Formats: sequence, structure tokens, C-alpha cells
Amino acid sequence: MKNVIKHSKKGILMVTMFATLLSFANEVSFFNIENDARRTALTLYNVKQGNLLSIKDINGIILFKEVIEQSGTYSKGFDLTTLPNGNYLFELDKDVEINIIPFSVTSSIVTFEKDKEKIIFKPTIKVDGNLVYVSKLALNGEPLKVDIYFSGFNSIDNEKILTETIEGKKTIRRIYKLQGLDSGSYKMIFSTEGRKFIKTIR
Repeated sequence: MKNVIKHSKKGILMVTMFATLLSFANEVSFFNIENDARRTALTLYNVKQGNLLSIKDINGIILFKEVIEQSGTYSKGFDLTTLPNGNYLFELDKDVEINIIPFSVTSSIVTFEKDKEKIIFKPTIKVDGNLVYVSKLALNGEPLKVDIYFSGFNSIDNEKILTETIEGKKTIRRIYKLQGLDSGSYKMIFSTEGRKFIKTIR
């Protein structure tokens, strides 16, 4: 079964496909923490060269960042006791997901919050001519908002031509047909779990 929505002005065609449920079990942790009074040893498994490791505060301000230089296992020691009291997180930005490890600091005592660890799955995008294939895991049914803008070669401002929010599905799949690429470009903004992912198609 297919639902077809046409946007007459820019000729955008969206085909909504059935999402098949994906059985996903992540029983093996992607990291290990050894935490003592003065030092936190972080070990990350199955990292790839180019992954980005960051420490952020509750407002998203980056306090530390490092690009992973070698694929495999990454280990590093951190003194987190000097941080002001508050909530923080380690964030490992990978190809198709973001791994988040929250922790808090209170009077130089570092506490990791196991129940708040999470994985944010990024939307994956494949462009084939004027067709854009979008897929994303949403294991808890978290919504994905899609905004598509068109900008002609002779115009400055982007014009929003489509917006939709997909929710309640564990696997999201969409195909968008973008017409008029010879006269302009499209910007696709994907919003989920407080994050934005942007793809420009020319």
C-alpha cells in the first residue's frame, strides 16, 4: 500500500512505504567505565577512525573533543572531579548513531547514570538521481520531523515546500522525489530527540 502526496508548486513527490519492524538487541555495551576517586578510565569498543568524542555540559557546550585516530578500541583517562557541580555527558558521534553516556559531578564525586545512557540513531540518506531514500531506526517510536526547502539559483531565501512528522514506527523509511534540481537545490532538515541533521542536495 502506498500513500502519495504531491506538491504542485515544486513537483515534489513523497512515497510513504510500510515500515517493517526491526528486531534490535544491543546487549553488548559499546563502552566500559572504571571510576575511582580521581580518575575516570573510559574504554570505547568498535570505534572507527574519524568518530568524534566529546564531553558536553547540560547546555550542550563542548568542554572537550577529540577525533578518534584509529579504528578498534579507544581508551583514555579523564579527571572529571575538577568540573563544577552539574550534569554532563560523554558523546560519541559515529556514522549512523550518537552514543550518549551521562554523568554528574557533586562535590568532586563523579557518578555515571546507567539508566540514562542512550543511542540516538541518525537518519541515513541515499541520493539516486532525483530520488532521495531516507531511513532511520526509532526503537522507541521517537518522532522524526522532516522539513524540505527549495532554493532556486536566482533566489536567496529557501522556500519550505514540505513538512511532516513521522512517529510511532520503529523503522522509518521514506522516498522523496525532488524535481527541479536543474534550476535549484534542496535542503532537508531532520529533527529528532533534540538534534538536527541537515542534508543539501544539488
